Amino acid sequence: MLRLERIGKIYPTGEVLRDVTWEVKAGDRIGLVGVNGAGKSTQMRIIAGLEEPSSGQVVKQGAPRIVYLQQEFDVDPRRSVRQELFQAFGEAAEVLNRQAEVEEAMASDQAAADPDHLDRLIHQLGSLQSRFEALHGYELDARIDKLLPTIGFSPEGAELKVGDYSGGWQMRIALGKILLQEPDLLLLDEPTNHLDVETIQWLEGYLIAQSVPLVVISHDRAFLDRVCNQIVETERGVSRSYLGNYSQHLELKALERQAGQAAFERQQKELASQQAYIDRFRASATRSTQAKSREKLLDKVERIEAPLESLAGPRFQFPPAPRSGRQVALIENLSHSYGDRILFLGANLEVERGDRIAFVGPNGAGKSTLLRLVMGLEQPEEGVASLGDHNVVAGYFEQNQAEALNLGRSVIDTLFEAVPDWTQTQVRSLLGSFGFSNDAVFKEVVQLSGGEKARLALALMLLTPCNLLVLDEPTNHLDIPAKQMLEDALMDYEGAALLVSHDRYFISRVANRIVELGNGELVLYRGDYAYYQDKKREEAAAALEQEDLRQRNEKRQANRLKQAKRQASRSNERSPSEHDPAAAPSAGAAPRAAQTKTA
Repeated sequence: MLRLERIGKIYPTGEVLRDVTWEVKAGDRIGLVGVNGAGKSTQMRIIAGLEEPSSGQVVKQGAPRIVYLQQEFDVDPRRSVRQELFQAFGEAAEVLNRQAEVEEAMASDQAAADPDHLDRLIHQLGSLQSRFEALHGYELDARIDKLLPTIGFSPEGAELKVGDYSGGWQMRIALGKILLQEPDLLLLDEPTNHLDVETIQWLEGYLIAQSVPLVVISHDRAFLDRVCNQIVETERGVSRSYLGNYSQHLELKALERQAGQAAFERQQKELASQQAYIDRFRASATRSTQAKSREKLLDKVERIEAPLESLAGPRFQFPPAPRSGRQVALIENLSHSYGDRILFLGANLEVERGDRIAFVGPNGAGKSTLLRLVMGLEQPEEGVASLGDHNVVAGYFEQNQAEALNLGRSVIDTLFEAVPDWTQTQVRSLLGSFGFSNDAVFKEVVQLSGGEKARLALALMLLTPCNLLVLDEPTNHLDIPAKQMLEDALMDYEGAALLVSHDRYFISRVANRIVELGNGELVLYRGDYAYYQDKKREEAAAALEQEDLRQRNEKRQANRLKQAKRQASRSNERSPSEHDPAAAPSAGAAPRAAQTKTA
């Protein structure tokens, strides 16, 4: 369907892509991976035709309809869901929007006061309606009706405003608009950002069920494992393709690296042996000719390049902190609401030293609010939510932490202020793992993007000695190597940690306890994420069995009732009606009538 051939891209700030070659075929679900700044979004924009490559070409078979869902998708909160979905139909949507404007103008005071103006509007409306019919506009509405249940909306829900829905549901609307365009190739840039686990799992299942080829950028390793059947990794401007999902790509890459290293070492050994022979006999009277011959052959040998070193960031260790008491945080009889929504109702939880607790639940369940209550940034309506009272030193990272940065400082000076005894090499190494390399470390904070500020704020917070880490979505804006570095550091961390994250891979590596929020309660699962998933499956199976038992009991009761009614009906049919003279028994038939009644 589409092939990138030796794509290169150079910006004024430097070269991003040097030799990118890969292709999209029918049935492909390709994951683009690489560190931040590796050129993933650049490749996506080149495929979509939004940018031109500096070198190379994109070869397309025919004229495929390519649709691109960017990180910041565009939906209008003022429209209804149905109206917003209709915007996918281009000219038909423009005609419909213009109809609405004309109808509004017809109801205006100007139209009421000026009959000629009203006539012009009526004529204009008629022309628009004719054009709408010519574009099969009413058939397009039927396509929306067919799509609605697929993306999780009821007919009634489709009449609500887009702004009434959360970000996750708005993403479904944006995806629905794309699918209504019937693309030949779907491009998704970080589609799981800011989605809760439930919505991510829905998206995974939905994409797997689609037949449309897909290229997706994501740092969500669980998502890449579930959805993708091919991985394209870009390192230092060069791309490599691997069949399989993300985990399989890591295995293949490791084997490839081992084989490449072995081949490189074998060749180096052979080259050294040949060079030693040449050097030894170059001046020999009897073997100089042979030595020169070998030297010519050696010059023609195609050298095997040493395998590229992994771009994973350096290991990071949290600075040592004083030992806390056994209890590091306490939630007791907590009740709290947000507007009309009750988040917690008599909730209880004790956090002990060494606990690494991940809080899970849908968006809006109160996960971030709970962290703020524990940190004392909000006061509970009832009950207790507080840190432990014995030597607890907490480090808190919240999603808007970047707002506290000094905008006038450079990136590197911001870190030096926190660790003045570090060398420049140490600081630049840590900054590199958080996506700041080369001259980027000298940029002023005010010049950074929102994601860059968040990464800098996280790096800064992690340098503060503490024995309790309270982290709200710490992996947002981190690439996979930076996530791995943070995971490794947390696994070696001796303090306690309270984590909110929608990254299931991150949670599965780091957390040793899971707390689920829902129905005003905090339900503690004393195990890691795999244990939690097993327990949820057991609970779902038990609930299904209970529901099946309930339905069987209802069916039995209904059958008994039917049987009783049938028996009563038969009995009534056998018994003569006391109001039917024809059925009145004769004197000689009395014993038989009595016998029938008894029976």
